[in-house]
Amino acid sequence: MADDRRTARVLLERQGRTYAEEAGIRLADRPAPLYQLLVLATLLSTRIRASVAVAAARELIAAGYKTPQAMEAASWQDRVDALGRGHYRRYDERTATMLGTGARLCLDRWRGDLRRLHREADGNRQALRRLLTEFPGIGPTGADIFLREAQAVWPDVRPYADRRTLAGAKRLGLPANPDGLAGLVDEDEFGLLASALVRVALGQESAGEVTRTAAGG
Repeated sequence: MADDRRTARVLLERQGRTYAEEAGIRLADRPAPLYQLLVLATLLSTRIRASVAVAAARELIAAGYKTPQAMEAASWQDRVDALGRGHYRRYDERTATMLGTGARLCLDRWRGDLRRLHREADGNRQALRRLLTEFPGIGPTGADIFLREAQAVWPDVRPYADRRTLAGAKRLGLPANPDGLAGLVDEDEFGLLASALVRVALGQESAGEVTRTAAGG
């Protein structure tokens, strides 16, 4: 266990940030940042590099599309252009449409506030995943991405480890289950650890370098 904790600590020192942070989202349990996280999860759900999805999210935020109201009010071409500035070009037209449709759903169903979605699920993770997948572009993978990041501000979701988080844990020889991983870090650090493990799974961080550093090599 001590070795696993040391490995987890090294990983956090090297990659201790969430994808939301990387995208410039100051995540909090408030309507605007939760909506921005939904947009990021939508972008990360496609078969495109995570760095490109993060860059595209930053461009959408920089363009002022920080709320479902602003996203819907933007023209389809404005959304396409913002995605293009983030080099999110392969899926830009379809994604621009989905973002507009999703913004309208967020306004109609949740009055622009995803905290209402959270309350409706009443602590049931499967209910949360089901409600999230009602948004266009958010399938099971997208719901996992959203909840993996949202656990930083929705403590009742913790510890949430999706398939990619567990894949990263396996590459490092760490426990490949949420409760086992949760025992390696402080409770409020688990979201950071989950994102860091995803970077290992995606090859954005070297498992070998992490383990060698943890071993003192």
